[in-house]
Amino acid sequence: MSGDVAEKPQRGGKKGLRRPKRRLSIHIDMTPMVDIAFLLLIFYMVSTVFSQPQAMEINLPDPEEAETEIEVKASNLLTLWVAEDNAVFWLIGIANPDSLPSMLPGDPNADDSLGYVIDSDALVRLMAEKNRANSFLSTLILIHRDARFSTMVELLDDIDLLERSWNAQTAQKLGKETKELTKADGKFSYRYAMGKWQNRDGRIIEAARDKALGI
Repeated sequence: MSGDVAEKPQRGGKKGLRRPKRRLSIHIDMTPMVDIAFLLLIFYMVSTVFSQPQAMEINLPDPEEAETEIEVKASNLLTLWVAEDNAVFWLIGIANPDSLPSMLPGDPNADDSLGYVIDSDALVRLMAEKNRANSFLSTLILIHRDARFSTMVELLDDIDLLERSWNAQTAQKLGKETKELTKADGKFSYRYAMGKWQNRDGRIIEAARDKALGI
């Protein structure tokens, strides 16, 4: 940045004893500052790391097989209910007055003002235990329309976590990389489906709550 001083000629003139004043004007060359600003802008645009979009990987069925009905035995079915207050209930088999779902404990470290918060560790332990006990187990997830969307996301994250940790342990035992595992090696793929919440499910959860409270 540089500045030049230019002397302006005095307009008109009067003869006298006083010395005429000189008016000075300063001209500032802004070109170097503009160049630096553009260089900084280009530098930050090139070097800045933009936040990556967060996405959840979900394996969808083949469109041709989407309408295919598969019969699952009641003993091979784990049902997870997410109630309107986000409480999670589970049951293996078909719900009836003699066999009602059990509520999964909430996160003990969560803020009480948030209400029920899913305990990811308890859910992962439950799913791992039931899948190890029954290799044919399938999971049906039913979510109330008034439940928080984040509860569904956390539940699906826990399923993905279980699948990854399970395969990582299998790969470690076999001395392989996780991506090299095959079905013959015992690669685990969690089988689950999302169902539609029915009025019957609301009555089941209400009966389960009443039973837990001793009503």
